[in-house]
Amino acid sequence: MSASINHHREGSGDPIVLLHGIGHHWQAWGPVVGLLAGELDVLACDSPGFGASAPLARGIEPTVPAYADAFEWFFAELGLRRPHVAGNSMGGAIALELARRRSVRSATAFSPAGFWTAAEARFCRLSLLALADTPVRARPAVEALARTRSGRSVLFRQTFGFPARLPAEEAVATLRDAWASPAFDRALELLPEYRCEAIADLRDVPVTVAWGTRDLLLPYRTQAPRARKLLPTATHLALGAGHVPFYDDAPAAAAAIRATVALARAETGAAQTPSG
Repeated sequence: MSASINHHREGSGDPIVLLHGIGHHWQAWGPVVGLLAGELDVLACDSPGFGASAPLARGIEPTVPAYADAFEWFFAELGLRRPHVAGNSMGGAIALELARRRSVRSATAFSPAGFWTAAEARFCRLSLLALADTPVRARPAVEALARTRSGRSVLFRQTFGFPARLPAEEAVATLRDAWASPAFDRALELLPEYRCEAIADLRDVPVTVAWGTRDLLLPYRTQAPRARKLLPTATHLALGAGHVPFYDDAPAAAAAIRATVALARAETGAAQTPSG
């Protein structure tokens, strides 16, 4: 029987589950997957209701806690006992929720949702809605625009620090999957209500929070200080990238994940070493 969540699996080693942002798909992680697969068992997932994954069960709202529940079930389905996790945007919020629950060995969150004010959350929602609600008759023209470097610079400037680095076919696929996503509208409606909870002690679950300094959707200068305050024991990084950093600077994103995984391995080794 296939797993309930569509995913791409590659590599060997400790398992790590990759979670995309709202309206995206697992392919957003494409440049990073190959960089991690040499040392990790990488599972890049389509969250329920996005990409090729079916929505959550009827009656379950697409909220961050509900998605965390779904991924805990996914871990159990595949026999993944406390895998590592990395997430971006809404996926970053899900990753932090899984860390709070101690369901994962480590968590790396790139520009996670939930550190915003009400006004910032509303701005984020309206920004994403503007592109996702493109009228059907206008979509061929938007796709044609996305196939040009200048067009990608206009369409994706809020989410990618260097939009021209995004391949044309991935840009078009991103738009098509956002337009087709059955969960997008409701998830985007509910997401601004989410706030990350303070986690004072993360010593047993290493967490890294990385922000793109070129992020125009969740700006680094306002979001990062709140994250440091709420997650004082996490590692906090700044990347020269946008909101979705994986095509902007895949090596830096992969390095952040590797470093977080290494912290978890070191702590596991220390816990297993007899004292005295």
